[in-house]
Amino acid sequence: MEFTKRDLPKKSENLSDWYNKIILMAELADYGPAKGTMIYRPYGFAIWELIQKEMDKLIKERGVDNAYFPLFIPESLLKKEEAHVEGFSPELAIVTIGGGEELAEKLVVRPTSETIMYDAYSRWIHSWRDLPLMINQWNNVVRWEKRTYLFLRTTEFLWQEGHTAHATHKESWEMVLWAMQMYQKVYRELFAMPGYVGKKSESEKFAGADITLTFESLMPEGKALQSCTSHDLGQNFSKTFDISFLNSEGKSENVWQTSWGLSTRSIGGLIMMHGDDAGLVLPPRLAPIQVVILPIKSEGKILASCEELENILKDNGIRANIDNSDNETIGFRINKWELKGVPIRIEIGAKEIEQDIITLVRRDNGEKSNFSRKEVETKVAQFLQHIQDNLYQKAEKFLQENTQDAENYDDFKKILSNKRGFISAFWCESEDCEKRIKEETKATTRCLPLETKEQNGKCIYCGKAAKYKWFFGQAY
Repeated sequence: MEFTKRDLPKKSENLSDWYNKIILMAELADYGPAKGTMIYRPYGFAIWELIQKEMDKLIKERGVDNAYFPLFIPESLLKKEEAHVEGFSPELAIVTIGGGEELAEKLVVRPTSETIMYDAYSRWIHSWRDLPLMINQWNNVVRWEKRTYLFLRTTEFLWQEGHTAHATHKESWEMVLWAMQMYQKVYRELFAMPGYVGKKSESEKFAGADITLTFESLMPEGKALQSCTSHDLGQNFSKTFDISFLNSEGKSENVWQTSWGLSTRSIGGLIMMHGDDAGLVLPPRLAPIQVVILPIKSEGKILASCEELENILKDNGIRANIDNSDNETIGFRINKWELKGVPIRIEIGAKEIEQDIITLVRRDNGEKSNFSRKEVETKVAQFLQHIQDNLYQKAEKFLQENTQDAENYDDFKKILSNKRGFISAFWCESEDCEKRIKEETKATTRCLPLETKEQNGKCIYCGKAAKYKWFFGQAY
């Protein structure tokens, strides 16, 4: 399927239409033949591989090992933890027939791996010497979503899920915090995406967790995106699955557990956060191609110069690529790579050869620069860093400008009908108030920011005493 720039709706006018179209036009993904499924095309999957590469390093540095558990979970395992199965039951895909015969026990297609992993943990953990047990998976999961969006919400998606078991709650809580700090670092340093870290409400937390921490990002139309989560599972699963150990004094105890995950939904946030009316804008650290080199004409000297430049950049660890497509004009190629969000475009023509210079164009702001070819390694590296920093600063400014305080419910509703964004407001932590606010405004509690200090306030909805200001917002 071929598109031209004219086919792309303006992001500034209709984010939803732009979002769906840019994913197809930039060849990030395509729709799968089964409802709600998605094909990850090479360009889109390359972004996930870069995320995976950097995160995998951080996960392993923490002493967490990678493993893989089966896709099919016996229904009896999933039903062991009541809150867990109740939370996931509307989204389950269940296999009832295998090999042409009805199965004696139904198999659930993995929505998440707590149950199947913890069944194994109960066999592997015996003594305090077996702890901590820390395993991560890079895998796929299936959740039968009613409304789907490419990357943001699909029936099947890719993610990592870490699952750890510890001798004490102090150790497990440290792991919960570490995972969220790791995600925050990844979002800030790779995605150039700021956000708020905080605790989910009782009704919004993960099914089976005592506490869920979240990283909440803000998208251009003022909607919140839950970008990843880290869960304190307490001893809920360890008691259900009998994951116990003999401590150093010879007494039997249940382990304390955590789980934490980041999925390909993050790429949806990346697309929305930085893109513009001309297409994608990829932060350099997650760009499959960081520099595209365009020969103005397919002539011998020009092509040789481009190839030499490509080799220099690659030798310096920069992901560079030449586009010398004979069947496309230079204007078409410029538009194509703008649409695909490549951070830097370098143009080489007769003038550049003659003067021994480089013409460089930044995707984030369109600025054009000329400099001596001898400076290419240092200059390109500097520009990539400038682009990465600029995208983060723009996103941070947007977040701060769209985080507002609401003193009363009228202000709360006014903000939601106008700019939306994050709203900081007192809430009494009653599920009834939370439910009514959601019904009346479609806004949900996003999180209670970590390090929030206790105050004397009144609930935005019922007026009763409230200790903390929570972030609210409409979400995807």
